[in-house]
Amino acid sequence: MSRPMFDEMNASPSEVRAHYLNYARWLAQQPEEVMASRREEAEMIFRRVGITFAVYGAKDEDGAGTERLIPFDLIPRIIPAHEWKSMQAGLVQRVTALNRFIHDVYHDQEIIKAGHIPADQIFQNAQFRPEMMGVQVPSQIYSHIAGIDIVRAPNAQGEGEYYVLEDNLRVPSGVSYMLEDRKMMMRLFPELFGQNRVAPVAHYPDLLLETLRAVSPATTAEPTVVVLTPGMYNSAYFEHAFLAQQMGVELVEGQDLFVKDNFVYMRTTQGPKRVDVIYRRVDDDFLDPLVFRPTSTLGCAGLLGVYRSGNVTICNAVGTGIADDKSIYPYVPKMIEFYLGEKPILNNVPTFMGRNPDDLKYMLDNMAELVVKEVHGAGGYGMLVGPASTKAEVDEFRAVVKAKPDGYIAQPTLSLSTCPTYVESGIAPRHIDLRPFVLSGKEVQMVPGGLTRVALKEGSLVVNSSQGGGTKDTWILEN
Repeated sequence: MSRPMFDEMNASPSEVRAHYLNYARWLAQQPEEVMASRREEAEMIFRRVGITFAVYGAKDEDGAGTERLIPFDLIPRIIPAHEWKSMQAGLVQRVTALNRFIHDVYHDQEIIKAGHIPADQIFQNAQFRPEMMGVQVPSQIYSHIAGIDIVRAPNAQGEGEYYVLEDNLRVPSGVSYMLEDRKMMMRLFPELFGQNRVAPVAHYPDLLLETLRAVSPATTAEPTVVVLTPGMYNSAYFEHAFLAQQMGVELVEGQDLFVKDNFVYMRTTQGPKRVDVIYRRVDDDFLDPLVFRPTSTLGCAGLLGVYRSGNVTICNAVGTGIADDKSIYPYVPKMIEFYLGEKPILNNVPTFMGRNPDDLKYMLDNMAELVVKEVHGAGGYGMLVGPASTKAEVDEFRAVVKAKPDGYIAQPTLSLSTCPTYVESGIAPRHIDLRPFVLSGKEVQMVPGGLTRVALKEGSLVVNSSQGGGTKDTWILEN
């Protein structure tokens, strides 16, 4: 029997949750035409600023790749201070343990020796980078910028409980939308920020720059930080340019960098300039054609040698993907206990692993009720939402899983919490998730909030922008 959905704003059809009361009163007084004109204004500004993302594989009438505007919803997702405090503690705990795990993988491998994770889960994993074995990275931090996907679903008591759905530790994106959504809300509804004590997020670029500088190998007071982008055709290029501009650092492509005398330099109009920290938005495989993919033009030849020598810091570190692989995710609670001696504050979603015969049998027998994901998949691709699929689609996916069981995991179809959202027919509940961004430098810190993504299609549980999802501003209320 399916549990009732948890609505973030409404405790019942007639009762608004306490932390939404102020906002709900304000919303009830807004004329429909005013809100409609604000929606149009937001879309016009986002289009003008160029806040778009590229959709891979999608073509327009001329056969060119398409750029889409991520729909922005005017109704914020509001989280009270006490809930955020607990979530924040859980995020710090989780990211700390994940960084300890990655360091362990590339050094002593104590968690494998203790029998908590099978060795082949690590060494036969596509994200494992043998080139990183024994490499010392500053402060033993591998994932300097983590995006942890959080969902809320009803628990046995019918209350909303937060779960971690996924860890994004390689090149998590979306923080620019968090910042632009807040800017947009403040522009459209300045009075709301006088009536509600909403914690600020605008200082994220300052925290990010502080985090990047903290792991610099250079002793200079002002290390040279750059953002490395694959280029303007990348789906998240807007964000790369936005963050570089907000931090006041250079946005570079691979061709702008070169290696000389075991240091990395960038070409400038004043001549070569040494680079200390690279915030890379390029996957491992493309970073250094001498070590990884020889045909890559997105990286810099010789970069890994300089990195292994300790003369440049790459954020996030090479090899970090070993900890955000979906086949490793089920072991994170064990990592927290193993490395920190603590119980997890945030729970995982129950997960079945295709590599385990009993789990596989359950997955194959119950696929129509499960969400099945490819372990290396991202962006909502390579997955099956059983209840939303036809029998033919389920049968086809079952055959794919049977052919490569260790490439898939499955989870129960969670009844994700909903939040009132503006849609064509008016205000209606839509499913949401949350991606807070966790920064690890001298300390682990984050801005209060994150990117709330919303599935705009009725009943849809897929919030990814590449699958038609939108975004909302996320308010953390201060006491």
